[in-house]
Amino acid sequence: MQVVCLDMEGVLVPEIWIEFSRRSGIPELSRTTRDEPDYDKLMRFRLGLLDRHNLKLADIQQVIGGMGPLPGAREFLDDLRSRYQVFILSDTFYEFADPLMRQLGRPTLLCHRLEIDAQGTVRNYRLRMPDQKRAAVNALRGLNFQVMAAGDSYNDTAMLGAAHAGFFIHAPAAITAQFPQFPVTDNYAELTAAIDAAAARLASQAD
Repeated sequence: MQVVCLDMEGVLVPEIWIEFSRRSGIPELSRTTRDEPDYDKLMRFRLGLLDRHNLKLADIQQVIGGMGPLPGAREFLDDLRSRYQVFILSDTFYEFADPLMRQLGRPTLLCHRLEIDAQGTVRNYRLRMPDQKRAAVNALRGLNFQVMAAGDSYNDTAMLGAAHAGFFIHAPAAITAQFPQFPVTDNYAELTAAIDAAAARLASQAD
């Protein structure tokens, strides 16, 4: 059996924090995992900015409600799901993702949760588990699945390395240059072809 694991933001949907940065007029919020590989440091920075500017969960959700998938993402995902089981492994939060998952046909999403107080302020975040993307891939491998994975950021590289075949898509050149072991794709057609080729190769090796 073969499965595909995909990152969400930057791969299937726009970067939520970048869009929120643009709409809130706070440029510092545009910092993402493409810029900062230390996820805890990045989230502490974001939480500090939200607190300083008195921004609440509802403010972020209002922006997300006006967002949609990247062009072609739903068609790409539907095509993959017609041939493979697909998991979305993301460092976003369930409190953010629901409207976007609905527009993508509700694929299986594994991500994290936010801690919200009675006033709707984001006080903290809770990881599903440390390094959950790599852990999920390793768990699937332990269940005798052949795993192919794709992402765009520093926080995807452990997932790509754990998979039988890992690919970049929509990734900045500064990141792909640091991880030359992962083939680079620039659009959904290229990624689909790369996944199908890897799936055929893995299937032949298992015979």
